[in-house]
Amino acid sequence: MALAAEHDETTTLGTLPEWRLTDMYDGPDSAALTGDLVEATQASAAFATAYAGKIGGLQGADLGAAVAEYERIDEILSRVSSYAQLVHSGDMSDPEVGRFYQSVVERVTDISTQLVFFTLELNRLDDDALAEKLKAPELARYSAWLRDLRVYRDHQLSDELETLLHEKSVAGRSAWNRLFDETMSGLRFPFKGKELTVTQILERLSSRNPDDRREAAKSLGGTLRGEGRLFALITNTLAKDKEIDDRWRHYPAPVSARNRANQIEDEVVEALVNTVAAHYPQLSHRYYALKAKWFGVEKLDYWDRNAPLPDEADRLIPWVEARDTVLSAYGSFDPRMAAIGRRFFDEGWIDAPARPGKASGAFAHPTVPSSHPYILLNYQGRTRDVMTLAHELGHGVHQVLAADQGHLQSGTPLTLAETASVFGEMLTFQTLLKRETDPKRRKAMLASKVEDMLNTVVRQVSFHFFETRLHAARREGELTPEKICDIWMGIQGESLGPAIRFDDDYRYYWAYIPHFVHTPFYVYAYAFGDCLVNSLYAVYGESETGFAERYLEMLKAGGTLRHGDLLAPFGLNAADPDFWAKGLSMIAGFIDELEQME
Repeated sequence: MALAAEHDETTTLGTLPEWRLTDMYDGPDSAALTGDLVEATQASAAFATAYAGKIGGLQGADLGAAVAEYERIDEILSRVSSYAQLVHSGDMSDPEVGRFYQSVVERVTDISTQLVFFTLELNRLDDDALAEKLKAPELARYSAWLRDLRVYRDHQLSDELETLLHEKSVAGRSAWNRLFDETMSGLRFPFKGKELTVTQILERLSSRNPDDRREAAKSLGGTLRGEGRLFALITNTLAKDKEIDDRWRHYPAPVSARNRANQIEDEVVEALVNTVAAHYPQLSHRYYALKAKWFGVEKLDYWDRNAPLPDEADRLIPWVEARDTVLSAYGSFDPRMAAIGRRFFDEGWIDAPARPGKASGAFAHPTVPSSHPYILLNYQGRTRDVMTLAHELGHGVHQVLAADQGHLQSGTPLTLAETASVFGEMLTFQTLLKRETDPKRRKAMLASKVEDMLNTVVRQVSFHFFETRLHAARREGELTPEKICDIWMGIQGESLGPAIRFDDDYRYYWAYIPHFVHTPFYVYAYAFGDCLVNSLYAVYGESETGFAERYLEMLKAGGTLRHGDLLAPFGLNAADPDFWAKGLSMIAGFIDELEQME
């Protein structure tokens, strides 16, 4: 039974919106979609004929025209791919939807194979030759894209190998990703005589009823254990695939490729994760010991880690109230943010219901600048769902503002992509906190925020260390499911601390986390974004005048500036080790306030 029926969503949550994908195409059989694929096929072939093997001899203006045409073709392909991904995310259980999605992936891969040469030839230009070409304004407008492209210069392979890897991706990593997604969306978790989706069973871990939390936790762990061999095979295969790729490309460590993509130095990431780990005792260990005290126990069972406080009100928040809360918070910061955010609600850019077959979790997909972003949620009326809405809407606003940079330069690295989302959460939380005068409700709000921040910072950094140890161990040979579980449990004990009690059913919780499959080493970006936003918000609190203007300009920059340039107007420097400690101090301050309430 769907969660909507259990909570009588029609009367409690109100009508939840579903996105309007017809803004992109009328349907999978759309003539416009077919036409775009035909246009991209013809344009790619013409592009290869015109430019393959000739990049070095082009003048700057002509090379600028070539990049512009490459951008146009790539945007067509990205539009089709985005549409297929959104359709698939809406219902992963329908075999026909899966067939459509895979067919698009294969067709786009085939077409884009003809474009692989272009970036490879660009990276073979020596620095002086490229600098001379960049004097032409037609090419100079793409200078940020070229800068980021050349980060991979020392790691690219021969044209033949790059083409082969590109073509085989549909039968490699992409296929394993799809297997994971469709397996996870198809799993059903027994709960009180019903069969729930992964989204629904995870929601029960925040139930007010302790028996429900325990049953949900056991069901989640037991069902994942039942698929343990499959999830271990997926994990082993993708880790080995990455190890081979990293070896051929001469990356020094498994995380290095992600750091290059994030345009961030290895040492900055090391400073972040090591600083967070050093603060485990002051953060997660201290908070969960405090929460155990509130629950009257020495140790919290892991299913109580995100439990509501004993005296916290259990109220479902209607969709309209959630919308108005978030837009009000955005508007109090700057009316322009609220105006952009309102478009998502008014123009059909959000898919909110939790339904069987739908992708779990939440995301904001930028699609392409010539269209608009879409947000996927699984809204179930909890306070955390309101914060998720604020988070994803922050992504969406960022994507709208950055679109003017064009298809090649609007996207931001993952570290900076989390800035607007986490800032949107903080705006919403601070707005609600200022309104609250009841001490019990204020305590519950602070505790919920601390838990969200611990999940964003401590938990995500622990995921980073799990991946680090797993990939290192995989290089010594294939890992059994039990070995993966051992690595997981060791990391969880270190990060969550002695006040959390685990059992064997928790051992397989690594298996449902999609980031390990889709985007290896993504997870530290959440901690980066949270600490960065905490520091940004401190600057905002100290001097609000002119901050909003500088903040919106930062979002408009998209991928054209790196973190040092983006943070400089705020007097912040992520290369400074004290920067991360300052960000963590906000979490510690909230825990201090909760301790003082005792």
